[in-house]
Amino acid sequence: MKIKIKKKNNKIGVLGGTFDPPHIGHLNISKIALKTLKLDNLIWVIAKQNPFKKKPYLSTKTRLLLSRDITKTQKKISVKYLNDKVKSLNTFDILNYLKKKNKKKELFFLMGADNLIKFHKWRNWKKIPNIAKIVVFPRTNYLNKAFNSIASKKLKKKDLIYINSKKMNISSFLIRKF
Repeated sequence: MKIKIKKKNNKIGVLGGTFDPPHIGHLNISKIALKTLKLDNLIWVIAKQNPFKKKPYLSTKTRLLLSRDITKTQKKISVKYLNDKVKSLNTFDILNYLKKKNKKKELFFLMGADNLIKFHKWRNWKKIPNIAKIVVFPRTNYLNKAFNSIASKKLKKKDLIYINSKKMNISSFLIRKF
């Protein structure tokens, strides 16, 4: 009798952000990434503050609770707050921390096309592909700008993965407006 052992791919996805608040769009791209990239798991890294935005509307504690609630039925998605351990708001530092904790794993950093447009303004942005593949999801009215962005032109093609998925016209900003 042969026993079939399910082989792990040793792939971890990372979706970082303020999640102010977390919503179905975050969950949707997480599920797509898990399936498309054959990830073993995906980590939502809740940031205390986005350096490019105003102070979050919701407290960190509330955003963590809401994120855990929206992902509670998803076995492969975990929610983490790492700013206290990493002592940084910087994506490069957080990914570096995760890579050191998961040396044999391949990291995939998920972002919306809107973030790729300003990616060249992030600290150590050119070094991020040394730690993780950058996975870009379409956002309404941003995909063409993302394709023509400084980061898209300067980074190697192998460092960027564009996911072709249905766009959801939802954002934390739109939710807060209501």
